[in-house]
Amino acid sequence: MNFFEELSWRGMIQDYTPEVDEILKKGGVTGYIGFDPTAPSLTIGNYVQIMLLRLFQLSGNKPIILMGGATGRIGDPSGKDAERQLKSEEELDRNLNHQLKQFEKFLDWDGPFAAEVVNNYDFYKAMNVLEFLRKVGKSLTVNYMMSKESVKKRIETGLSFTEFSYQLLQAYDFVCLHEQKNCILQMGGSDQWGNITSGTELVRRHLGAKAFALTTPLLTRADGKKFGKSEEGNIWLDEQLTSPYKFYQFWINCADQDIPAFTRYFTLKSEQEVLADEAANADDPRKLKALLAEELTRRIHSDEAFETVEQVSMLLFGKKGGKETLLSMNEKAFQMIAEEIPSFKVSKSIIEAGHSIVDVLADYSGVMSSKSEVRRAIKGNALSVNREKVTEEQQSVGINDLFHGRYCMVENGKRNKYILVVD
Repeated sequence: MNFFEELSWRGMIQDYTPEVDEILKKGGVTGYIGFDPTAPSLTIGNYVQIMLLRLFQLSGNKPIILMGGATGRIGDPSGKDAERQLKSEEELDRNLNHQLKQFEKFLDWDGPFAAEVVNNYDFYKAMNVLEFLRKVGKSLTVNYMMSKESVKKRIETGLSFTEFSYQLLQAYDFVCLHEQKNCILQMGGSDQWGNITSGTELVRRHLGAKAFALTTPLLTRADGKKFGKSEEGNIWLDEQLTSPYKFYQFWINCADQDIPAFTRYFTLKSEQEVLADEAANADDPRKLKALLAEELTRRIHSDEAFETVEQVSMLLFGKKGGKETLLSMNEKAFQMIAEEIPSFKVSKSIIEAGHSIVDVLADYSGVMSSKSEVRRAIKGNALSVNREKVTEEQQSVGINDLFHGRYCMVENGKRNKYILVVD
């Protein structure tokens, strides 16, 4: 497929330098995107650029991931209203190593268009400040650098020399990659346009060669808020930071009007398949959300994670599913449930002693405020343990009522769901 045309129908082209469309028609291009390891994990915001690399590779081109082992130590002023807090070298190295592992599942690492990782720290670790100023600092004027939007926006509020120099580092990265890897294209978000075009200019001045640039529009939500965040914060591509269930729910809960753009940015389906899905579900945006949520949960987490998410969703929101549903669920499913509904710890010794449901819920776990509240629920036929109605106050809760040795589900009516977690 033609990469430029692929991005065009997806609405993923903001700016590009002349002749980009022509060189991309031919294929076989080496291009890169930079990622600074300033966060403990990649986020769904980063995944916009990961999709760019994936589509680039699927179009018969070679992608390079440039990890910012050096630039991450400086801080990019682009899109920021204030100076970044510098991270320690230990934290940056830890973040970088974790992010490299995450990248492994998103691209192909074998074959003629195998992805490659480069750390820009290697470009600078043997270079002292005088050599950098003579070799790189002399190449671009202050006037040229200050004309860039990322710098102009910060001049009034304050911009340190450290962040001002970021543009030079990113530009020199392109020179090194062009020289060492025959990399002729740099891509990124539209907020990177100034830094990227500084790179094309530096390649021209240093190497007398042509280099090219292409950026995507910054993806925003219909309500104007930044894409990639939920009410709780970032949506991470790490199940320890954002569970597969919360990841799935992020897409299910997004605004109807956001779905066409989100689908085009993140699906690996063809244009024909996307248009067919939209036509078939024109009156049901929930179905389109479910299709995208499933595709991304399977790809970013796993098929198993998606199947677990389905089980949890059915249990929490579906009308079907008795005790046999609980029996079929793996431990990760119960961990997800414990994060989504009120969970209460209870000592293992209490469960082993086989205390009554009244005592367990009122005295030993705090699920209900009093024994009389538990008794009223039983009398009203509202209380269930593991999807089975409780009919007797003397009914005990024992080891056999625990799933995976730890979990027991309690429901009071249709809406009040709780989970006991044995500590």
